[in-house]
Amino acid sequence: MKVLRSIADARAFRAASAKASIGLVPTMGALHAGHASLIERAVRDDDLAVVSIFVNPIQFGPHEDFSAYPRDEPADIALCERLGAAMIFAPNVAEMYPEGDATRVQPGPIAARLEGAARPGHFSGVATVVTKLFEIVRPDVAYFGQKDFQQLRVIQTMTRDLRLGVRVVGCPIVREPDGLALSSRNAYLTPDDRRHALALSRGLFGARDDWARGERDPAKLCQRVRETASGPGVSLEYVAVSDPLTLDDLVRSAPRAVITLAAQVGKARLIDNVLLGMSIEDLP
Repeated sequence: MKVLRSIADARAFRAASAKASIGLVPTMGALHAGHASLIERAVRDDDLAVVSIFVNPIQFGPHEDFSAYPRDEPADIALCERLGAAMIFAPNVAEMYPEGDATRVQPGPIAARLEGAARPGHFSGVATVVTKLFEIVRPDVAYFGQKDFQQLRVIQTMTRDLRLGVRVVGCPIVREPDGLALSSRNAYLTPDDRRHALALSRGLFGARDDWARGERDPAKLCQRVRETASGPGVSLEYVAVSDPLTLDDLVRSAPRAVITLAAQVGKARLIDNVLLGMSIEDLP
């Protein structure tokens, strides 16, 4: 497995693999079993699996956790090698954003609400770095997790609109046995915080059970999540019942929905979601 730091070397790797299909897993490192599931999918479905490891500064706000974001490159490299990745692209900030770099990708309306409203500028940073990674690595397919559902939809929409020629595949959320969605930011949770955080998935699962029993009223589904997920140590930021394709709020019953939430639990800001009436594989 190669670990490449420069754009020139990454492009040379692609040129030398011109006849191979490449699956890219973009990450910010601090890899966990959720990332591993994406890497395993790329190894299985493509000729070569490439993992990018880059903590992208321009998707963090001025008071967010860029400096504190978990980093463990040696462990990340060992995991990628064990899973069968062919190459890691791990540039530094100056390589991706040299002096004078001022062009940014502004995603459309799908990025405006939910995380886009809570974290102004976040999705412009995400869209910009993903566009750069696509142009550097030139993958055939890129794999993203469902946990960051709005990010997945923003990237799918951007890739379609800009005709980038990459198939963007969503993969299911990986959870702990007790339901907690895996996240690099779970490292911030104390034991008490972690117990409190289980209310988030319990709320989503409760709404999923209601849906399975026939409930389609968005307001009632939202209320079910709020009632269950609100509890000690949890500060809910938002709960939304949306169309899975547009992320517009649902105001009446629909054959499909995604319920997303964000909450502060101790020092960690956590997001989670549940998809109803369709699977992640059904996204266009």
